[in-house]
Amino acid sequence: MSTLPPLPTPELPLGPRFALDRHVCVLANRWGARRVVGVFFGAISRLGDGVFWYALMTVLALVGGQRGLTAAAHMAVTGLAALLLYRLLKRWTRRPRPYRVCAGVIAHVPPLDEFSFPSGHTLQAVSFSIVALAWYPLLAPLLLGFTGLVAASRVILGLHYPSDVLAAIAIGGSLGTASLWLLPLPM
Repeated sequence: MSTLPPLPTPELPLGPRFALDRHVCVLANRWGARRVVGVFFGAISRLGDGVFWYALMTVLALVGGQRGLTAAAHMAVTGLAALLLYRLLKRWTRRPRPYRVCAGVIAHVPPLDEFSFPSGHTLQAVSFSIVALAWYPLLAPLLLGFTGLVAASRVILGLHYPSDVLAAIAIGGSLGTASLWLLPLPM
């Protein structure tokens, strides 16, 4: 059993290189304190927990015939790889969540795990979207909009820094693209 180091207290600074990250996080989190904003982004975040993606995979598998079933399986394999990757990165980096170390930031919803880097919701959303859009490009308005809202929700809700989300976009984009290279679409 490994013991985790104690988390920094809000009085401990994160260093000047994170000043912009903290500032944007605080501003977004304050905006999220408005009831309608918090409720909206809380719902988006909850859907991004997996509900939206599992529903999409189910619909594709049920109504898309063999192509839909294959697309859903491709998304599931990519999602599993994303899950394993972001859990490994979180254990390795152990970056505390903003609401734990930034004065003025509160968690508007409970986190699913302890650490901040990278945003698992965003990483999953980006990798799922890349795979789904390769199979069904007409879903672009829905998936790109939802993925953007999921990414924004993580900062607004006080659970991630903008850099956590930006890194997750890069990692999720790379993972989704790599899965298309490793598991190419049929001609």
